[in-house]
Amino acid sequence: MEKTLSGSPQHRPKYMAGVVERNIRALIDHREEEERAKSTQNRIADAITRFTGSMTFVYVHVIVFGLWIVVNLGWVPGVPQFDETFVVLAMVASVEAIFLSTFVLISQNRMAALADKRADLDLQVSLLAEHEVTRLLTLVRDIAQKVGVDTSGDAELHELAKDVQPEKVLEKMEQTERSAEAAKRRT
Repeated sequence: MEKTLSGSPQHRPKYMAGVVERNIRALIDHREEEERAKSTQNRIADAITRFTGSMTFVYVHVIVFGLWIVVNLGWVPGVPQFDETFVVLAMVASVEAIFLSTFVLISQNRMAALADKRADLDLQVSLLAEHEVTRLLTLVRDIAQKVGVDTSGDAELHELAKDVQPEKVLEKMEQTERSAEAAKRRT
């Protein structure tokens, strides 16, 4: 008996096919595996990026920078000013910005690599589906001919039954883009 997300087949929602549930579980398992496989450096970069992208980070900075400014304007009696020209504050903010942008770029590079892998998988699945549909159309056309249905006049059916060559589609897309860019430059 197949195990489902909710435990057993009888708990599966009526609208969800078992294969959909299996695919969801496979995706979740894959993401969890990717998370476990991340290096310590990437975990740290992701944690820092997550924190810096939060409102808590904003609140901490409002408080720290606000206090820094208030103290160095001399508005707090008994607390000596330590950065009257705010040069140190500017330097701290600049160094922080350098490191934060680096952490964000590290996380974005890793996410871009994952997105590329997912796009490749999506393309492979789409190509497989296209191939399967083409084969089904060929089979249906052959069955139709065998039972006496004339499909010879259906040019679209014959066109759809041809195998798609992805490299040719890509070449055509690139050629069309180049033509559109050339037309833009001329205008």
